[in-house]
Amino acid sequence: MKKRTLGFYLRIYFKILAQDLKSKMSYRADFIISTIGMIFTNIAGFVSFWILFRNFPSINGWSYYEMLFLYGFSLVSMTPVQCLFDNNWSLRMYVYSGDFIKYCFRPINLFFYFQSEVFDIKGLGQLAFGIGTIAYAWSHLGIPFTFIALLKLIVFIATASMVMVALQNAAAATCFWIQNSFYILDLTVKFKDYAKYPITIFSPVFKFIFTFIIPIAFIAYYPSLVILRPDSVPLLTWFSPIVGIIAFFLSYKLWMFGATRYNGTGS
Repeated sequence: MKKRTLGFYLRIYFKILAQDLKSKMSYRADFIISTIGMIFTNIAGFVSFWILFRNFPSINGWSYYEMLFLYGFSLVSMTPVQCLFDNNWSLRMYVYSGDFIKYCFRPINLFFYFQSEVFDIKGLGQLAFGIGTIAYAWSHLGIPFTFIALLKLIVFIATASMVMVALQNAAAATCFWIQNSFYILDLTVKFKDYAKYPITIFSPVFKFIFTFIIPIAFIAYYPSLVILRPDSVPLLTWFSPIVGIIAFFLSYKLWMFGATRYNGTGS
């Protein structure tokens, strides 16, 4: 097969994206209602912090605005999995029905082709809300806003998002071997709710699990410390980009391992 360049895949992606957005815009009411629902869900999370900190000035040394920054960081870092990899939720249905076989005969990367078919535009509302929350918390924390700080924020958010993508990829890929894989995917994704909290509030057992087994601490807590507490950054924070890249690579390999051995209905 002829080797495909990055430019080739970008051109293909934007063509597929344009068609997907056109189909979604034909159901504008559904899009608007879903977007509003997502915004209110994020607002509810914002309000929950406000209510909590009306009674407690801090939680294990974490102030209201630090927790708010962590919440916004987690929202932004989870946007890629929401927007770009939402088709993972449909993977098990394609596999069980036998329709997944159609992806196996295209002369392009199978993982890219499957994931690029769906772009969840509602995730852009989450992105906007997350950026607004980060900016609001940042302004109240008195942290100097510099180009270096902004660059660190972008790099660590990008690599943190790979962890969430990796968890979803790996969980979704279990459908190639396990019939009731939905529960694995659903359980894995629900762990993201813990990402908005500092790992220090959990017991030692959960600290270990959320750091080394299901690494949700790398979705927000560890990477956000480069901004929140630059004078006392733990070693694991600097490993966040490496963890993100390795986790994504391994999840991709697992996904492709199952996909390339798919034999149609009954696989």
